[in-house]
Amino acid sequence: MKTISYLLAALVVLGLAFWAYHVNYATKDRLAELRRLDNQIADLQEGLSVLRAEWAYLNRPERLRELVNLNFVTLGLLPLAPEQFGAVAQVAYPQPEPELESPAMADMGLSRAIDVVASNREGGQ
Repeated sequence: MKTISYLLAALVVLGLAFWAYHVNYATKDRLAELRRLDNQIADLQEGLSVLRAEWAYLNRPERLRELVNLNFVTLGLLPLAPEQFGAVAQVAYPQPEPELESPAMADMGLSRAIDVVASNREGGQ
């Protein structure tokens, strides 16, 4: 009986050693992948900062003004005038929804909302 228990204990120790070995290398692989992703993120952030700097450089007002002056005739540009802008009264704002006046109307609105949700679910399936 002792030999069987020793054999079982040895098998358990070997199994645990194999499991620990497997987990150790899986963890090392994940850490290497994490370092790689961190480096990739840092490279992308550096590239983004370079692109932002280039965008700011290319959109300098002095440079744009000079380009407009050089290409004014070629592009057929017109100087800005106040008549080119609309009045605030010309903007079409959406009308507010009417207030529900009674609990019966509120129930009607709720039942309409439930019907819309139900029809959307049926149509989506």
